[in-house]
Amino acid sequence: MIKQFFAIFLTAILTENYILEKFLGICPFLGVSKKRDSALGMSIAVTVVMVLSTAVTWPIYYGILVPHNIAYLETIVFILVIAVLVQFLETVLKKYIPALYKSLGVYLPLITTNCAVLGVTMLVIDRHNSTPIYFGFNYGYAQALVNTFGAGIGFLVAMVIFSGIRERLEFNDIPKFMQGLPITLVAASLTSVSFLGFSGLVNGMFGV
Repeated sequence: MIKQFFAIFLTAILTENYILEKFLGICPFLGVSKKRDSALGMSIAVTVVMVLSTAVTWPIYYGILVPHNIAYLETIVFILVIAVLVQFLETVLKKYIPALYKSLGVYLPLITTNCAVLGVTMLVIDRHNSTPIYFGFNYGYAQALVNTFGAGIGFLVAMVIFSGIRERLEFNDIPKFMQGLPITLVAASLTSVSFLGFSGLVNGMFGV
């Protein structure tokens, strides 16, 4: 069981990274990755929202929506849950960490519509559906939480790595026609391709 949880966690970070492999959350990836501090703060905020959203939406989906045959309301319900959690997080940061709150700017409330958060909560529902209960705990629920946490850490890893690359680009002599968005997209694509090298590692360790 522990080995399977670790495989899910590591796979979500390296070989199924939701930014670099599934291309979810590209907006903050490109918009908040100029500085490492902002990238780190945004990643932590997104990870917290992801995990809390999954912790709330998974029981709602299998405990309320599916039994009452209203699973078609999944997207609306999930967006409402995410919006409430983002508002809560925004209030906490504004009160206790105002510097981070100001540095994130408009991207903090935009977490509500961040496709990475909504995408992760919906994808883990499909992947780790309701399964038998072991030791008084639903195994699928545990898998979904581990997968979501791994996705958040994968988001953080991608953001921090890319922010370091962008900081280095500022000190390089880049041709004028490649400055700005073009060189940023090239760097992002190369970062994404570099993660393909981890696929053999994960497959060899867990046979997934």
